[in-house]
Amino acid sequence: MTDDYLWFEGLPFLVIGYRYEVIKEVCAQFVIKDEDIVTVSYPKSGSHWLIEILCLIHSKGDTKWIRSVPIWERAPWLESEDGYKLLKEREGPRLLASHLPFHLFPKSFFTSKAKVIYIMRNPKDVLVSGYYYWTITNFSKKPESLEQYFKWFLQGYVPYGSWFEHIRGWMSMRHRKNVLLLSYEELQKDPRSTIERISQFLGKKLNPEELDSVLKNSSFQVMKENKMSNLEILSEEFSSRHFKITRKGICGDWKNHLTVAQAEAFDKVYQEKMAGFPKELFPWE
Repeated sequence: MTDDYLWFEGLPFLVIGYRYEVIKEVCAQFVIKDEDIVTVSYPKSGSHWLIEILCLIHSKGDTKWIRSVPIWERAPWLESEDGYKLLKEREGPRLLASHLPFHLFPKSFFTSKAKVIYIMRNPKDVLVSGYYYWTITNFSKKPESLEQYFKWFLQGYVPYGSWFEHIRGWMSMRHRKNVLLLSYEELQKDPRSTIERISQFLGKKLNPEELDSVLKNSSFQVMKENKMSNLEILSEEFSSRHFKITRKGICGDWKNHLTVAQAEAFDKVYQEKMAGFPKELFPWE
């Protein structure tokens, strides 16, 4: 357990499984290849759900891969020590995941044809989900209360820094052909159409049966039961026992946690930080 962060260029990172030298090498030297598929997100925005969908699209709905290989091996986390090692040794095409903000992302991406899917989520839900996650895992500084975490979140004193800066950075790539913006909310509202959109973006064609299998086996309930996907098999070094990453899997849970005053304070900061971005980009109220 820890009471602090690993700091890199002014940003707080996780302390277990991460090293300063590795993050530095990833940012400066890692080569993103044209055939790579990269999922990028701010933590607690639906990245594991998206990875499960991508794995199932890749296997055309066959569940053998998602039931036999841990999710962090199927899509290694680029900036983590183990993930970086796996990716360096892996032949393409590779599926990789990252929470890195735009300005720290490997420069090789910007001249590559690699496909990036950026998934975002209502920041109030991200905040609440993050609070529960960091409280029961040992990756980083633990908040003593939701009130404390609320302040940390608005200050960017949480893993990977400010949500606002993360979103603003990656939004600058939204017009590129090899970047797809997705939201947790649209995946919840219409998973079938969203999965079809992802498949189209990747140039993968699924028949109706394959699509049905992707839809079914990436559902919250099925993921919750799959030990290779729900992080249940993580060692106790990382988290308390009986931990699963699948907590509720819903939109709008922040309404059950934030006070009216907190929601209003959040909205004020949101409006200041996100000024200049078209509201229709973000599917939350």
